[in-house]
Amino acid sequence: MNHVDAWVWWLIAAVGLGIPLVLTAMPEFGMFAVGAVAGAITAALGGGIVLQVVVFVVVSVALVAVVRPIAARNRAQRPAHASGIDALKGRQAVVLERVDGDGGRIKLAGEVWSARAFDTGQAYEPGQQVDVVEIDGATAVVM
Repeated sequence: MNHVDAWVWWLIAAVGLGIPLVLTAMPEFGMFAVGAVAGAITAALGGGIVLQVVVFVVVSVALVAVVRPIAARNRAQRPAHASGIDALKGRQAVVLERVDGDGGRIKLAGEVWSARAFDTGQAYEPGQQVDVVEIDGATAVVM
């Protein structure tokens, strides 16, 4: 195999490793693809097969060892964004129909919700502000 063939095979390997990266979103495949490109460059510059493989392995392992922990650290520092029902907990609502331990209605985030009082002995009258403690099914539990 001559040098031109070797670097072409390395590029084919890089593309082959790039496909699972796109399909699985596993960044390690991208790091191996970069290692394969480094192997292709080594081959194009006239490096032997042993040197090509060593460059591929060193670049791939270095990227996995350095980039992966940085990416994991950044992912861990990103604050969790509450969505759906979790985003409604802690919000304030306005009582539309008397809310007590048995039920009632509130306006929460622009929508009318069934509600019940967290403290079954407590009652809230229309117009009062209440805090949403939790969402139980389709019912807001308020206090």
